[in-house]
Amino acid sequence: MQTDIRTDSVDLYFIPVETRIPLKFGPETLTSVICARAAVTVSDRQGRRAQGWGETPLSVQWVWPSALSYQERCDAMRRFCMMLAQAWAGFPEAGHPMELGHRFIESVLGDLLDELNAERGAGAEPMPWLAALVCCSAFDLALHDAFGCLVERDVYTTYNAEFMNADLSHYLEPADGSGVSFAGRYPGDFLTFPPARRLRAWHLVGGKDLLDVSELTGDEPDDGYPVLLADWIRRDGLTCLKVKLRGNDATWDFDRLVKVGQIGLDHGVVWLTSDFNCTVTEPDYVNAILDKLMREHPRVYQMILYVEQPFPYDLEANQIDVHSVSARKPLFMDESAHDWRLVCLGRQLGWTGVALKTCKTQTGALLSLCWAKAHGMTLMVQDLTNPMLAQIPHCLLAAHAGTIMGVETNAMQFYPAASAPEEVVHPGLYRRRDGQVDLSSVTGPGFGYRLGEIARRLPEKDASFCK
Repeated sequence: MQTDIRTDSVDLYFIPVETRIPLKFGPETLTSVICARAAVTVSDRQGRRAQGWGETPLSVQWVWPSALSYQERCDAMRRFCMMLAQAWAGFPEAGHPMELGHRFIESVLGDLLDELNAERGAGAEPMPWLAALVCCSAFDLALHDAFGCLVERDVYTTYNAEFMNADLSHYLEPADGSGVSFAGRYPGDFLTFPPARRLRAWHLVGGKDLLDVSELTGDEPDDGYPVLLADWIRRDGLTCLKVKLRGNDATWDFDRLVKVGQIGLDHGVVWLTSDFNCTVTEPDYVNAILDKLMREHPRVYQMILYVEQPFPYDLEANQIDVHSVSARKPLFMDESAHDWRLVCLGRQLGWTGVALKTCKTQTGALLSLCWAKAHGMTLMVQDLTNPMLAQIPHCLLAAHAGTIMGVETNAMQFYPAASAPEEVVHPGLYRRRDGQVDLSSVTGPGFGYRLGEIARRLPEKDASFCK
């Protein structure tokens, strides 16, 4: 098509962000993060050019749980981003961003990851595929944004036959015996139009978050933001809480759910989810907690809308039959849902829903969305504590996905000051009001960042590559 694009140049920036309070991921705790921001310039067959932007937190503890030092893992991910910037700048193919993103992930990303792991040495622990996807997502998002800017359209209106060269049968295969066909169908056929402009916001109750005054030590930040859970609920009008659990301490996990649930009930909260962060190895662990809740605290049990990713995220190596869990509550894949093939495997094992994330690439998220919806699986869009630009595509995906209930959004809890320049332009996206986020300020082509209005001073470029 005349609108097919190819990459001309790539710029890469690393933006450090400090948390105001620690965020616990399974056995590790996050106190700072590096955000990778990419600018991709593209041109089409007519010679028109445009630039797009993408950003993601390099959340080391989430993508690469390990006994290795944080710094070693973070340095490897930064190095991989540099390699990706060069590879994307030199990527020779042309097409729609869905096509280019898919080709890059399928044919280039794995080889680059092998190159990085070889560079790190035979005895070094290899960087996981999930980490590679997160690094790649900044460039993939920028590619989608650039295309929308070039054709002067909201990028979500371009996922169709008007702009794409191939339908979904080029990318996806249906489950055996499902009766599903992707022939003649495009991502736009599975998206919600018009998209929601307001979304119910899920607040994250981290493993180190303070629940009540008995837990105060006097060392809490005095920065004008809430510290205790009840204060957050009152200030933001919250009705949905996601509870981080340990997955290896059933007593602690049960007590945590009960205490959070009771605080929620006392303050008008309607829904809970439980997130075990891949630390559980047996379905009986989750089942026992759910069954005890149902017996002893039935109202808290009723509040649980779904259970998120209790089991190891390497689904192929840990093919656990989870039907007994999903018989009790909807069970959502998160870290395991790298692509539609793993969603297909998860469905066979008993998972009933998929938690999408833009940090696994916009391309991959949309393909997983289409496969899951076609096979009757429900959807959620989960946060990677996305600040700054990363928040906008994240919320747009939720607005178009038709999620089970709103969107998880928690950057305003852990580093609210980081997004101050963006909040001036998009006040409804960086502060939750009446339990919701408001996307009405997101307008214009691409992802509707309105970047020219955001007074953010970027650091020096860490890399710049041209064809």
